[in-house]
Amino acid sequence: MNRILIAEDEERIASFVEKGLRANGFTTVVADDGDRALHHAVSGGFDLVLLDIGLPGRDGFTVLREMREARVTLPVIVLTARDSVRDTVAGLEGGADDWMTKPFRFEELLARVRLRLRTAAGAPEVTMLRSGSLSLDLRTRRARADERTVDLTAREFVLLEMFLRHPGQVLSREQILSHVWGYDFDPGSNIVDVYVRALRRKLGAERLETIRGMGYRMP
Repeated sequence: MNRILIAEDEERIASFVEKGLRANGFTTVVADDGDRALHHAVSGGFDLVLLDIGLPGRDGFTVLREMREARVTLPVIVLTARDSVRDTVAGLEGGADDWMTKPFRFEELLARVRLRLRTAAGAPEVTMLRSGSLSLDLRTRRARADERTVDLTAREFVLLEMFLRHPGQVLSREQILSHVWGYDFDPGSNIVDVYVRALRRKLGAERLETIRGMGYRMP
């Protein structure tokens, strides 16, 4: 199980990222200032750092520089509201492995986290997810169900991928909303139910179970 350090002082974003990563099987620790972030990073025990630039105390650029000076080779994905070319270049040349500007969608962040972890571990890229006669090609973004090719919308693809990566696990509506729609989702929305019904129509009603009062599960 990979352990992710989230260096982010904005509580709403930190909570959103932490919930999404934990729902996808990661262990997380949040550091809300640069001093704590640097302490955790150099102490070991982490596989990747998500680093905000605008941290109190040491800012993200300083944390990154001191990490690399201490020969900490953890992959670092920078999360920031800054989008200038100068800042991006400074971060990447300072030792960051990737750079994401806020606001961002969780599915993109998750894809980048997995890519950096695979690269660091030298693991082969997963391109196909399967459950029985159902498969999802991550390259073409198409599903096959009982030998039928199924075209999916962008949201349907992300939702189905989430279920296929967590077979047998009950996923709450809040987990799904956070993962697929981001940290600006409306918790009172019925959009999850609408998209689950759409997937059932395309893939077969038996593919997704409703667990009353809890959420949905792919058997």
